[in-house]
Amino acid sequence: MHEPLTERQQEILEHLKSAQRTTGVMPSTREIQHYFGFASQTAAMSHLRALERKGAIQRLPGKARAVVFPDELEREEIVDIPIYGQIAAGMAQDAEQEKEGCISIDITSIGIPRSARTFALKVRGDSMVDAHICSGDTVILEFREPRNRDIVAALIDGETTLKRYLVKSGKPYLHAENEEFPDLIPARELIIQGVMVALLRKSA
Repeated sequence: MHEPLTERQQEILEHLKSAQRTTGVMPSTREIQHYFGFASQTAAMSHLRALERKGAIQRLPGKARAVVFPDELEREEIVDIPIYGQIAAGMAQDAEQEKEGCISIDITSIGIPRSARTFALKVRGDSMVDAHICSGDTVILEFREPRNRDIVAALIDGETTLKRYLVKSGKPYLHAENEEFPDLIPARELIIQGVMVALLRKSA
């Protein structure tokens, strides 16, 4: 547990957070002095040192006015990712995806940047079992251009499926990670809806 803050330290912390949100940088000690009416910059400095000692702020080395708030860092890495129905990891299916709520994910633990645009799908079928993706799993996907060998959610000739994206002789197609399922070669169109970035499995 952090040492509790005094009322004045709490006020200064809130001011720092507000300034950081508004301007992107921490106010200078002179600005803090004027804002709170301290007699000197030294008083402002001593409050900042106290906040740092109590773990309420961390100053970034080499950057005079950069500060992070450890309590927010931990909390803000949990993001809500929308779930859009099910996706066939089997034969392709007709799918108009509708949002079915959200899933809360600690994005740092699975290495997704905060700026990523992500969504989740539940997996049905076993065409991807050799890639360790099983029916009932949830896949997290990012809206971005696929690279060769990415696992993708794709709309192929109007049907949605989860497969590995491969390019051969400049032409993309979809490959199942199960030898019982054929490769899918688009007759008309292949639209990549998202690239898989993480897999969630309910523990038994």
